[in-house]
Amino acid sequence: MTTSSIELLLYLLDAAFSGEDWHSLLGNLHDVSPEEWSWTPLGGERSLRDLVQHVGSCKFMYEKHAFGDGSLTWEHPLMAGDAALHDPTDAIAWLHASQARLRQSIASLDDGELTRPRLTNWGELKETRWLIAVMLQHDLYHAGEINHLRSLYHGDDRWEHARTP
Repeated sequence: MTTSSIELLLYLLDAAFSGEDWHSLLGNLHDVSPEEWSWTPLGGERSLRDLVQHVGSCKFMYEKHAFGDGSLTWEHPLMAGDAALHDPTDAIAWLHASQARLRQSIASLDDGELTRPRLTNWGELKETRWLIAVMLQHDLYHAGEINHLRSLYHGDDRWEHARTP
């Protein structure tokens, strides 16, 4: 059985976004309470809501510049999330929409396009595979931040395996 590079990248993108283990972005957003959603730690400035807004808006932005017409700006209402970010349930639906758009654009590629230069939102050209890798890593990076914020909120910043049931 032969798997294309695009299929492999989509598999990894899906795992980083919604994989079944605790590494995925959505895996770290399960059962978020309204209190957790807007909480920031003492001395901190970012809430779970802020992190989700950042991740979703970056997915929309990268996709529009790399695969679309590049017209999306940070000031566009879509980037703020607005009503979609008032609660975790709507925010996760908004995240799904951003992921679906990015995933659809990647799925339409063939392996030969992975080294093709594409536009970034800051005007630089980067290889398609670089852009995909950054989006995949972005989910995992912020999944870790979400995990840590939730641990701090609950006053239990130990590793999962060290917690008592």
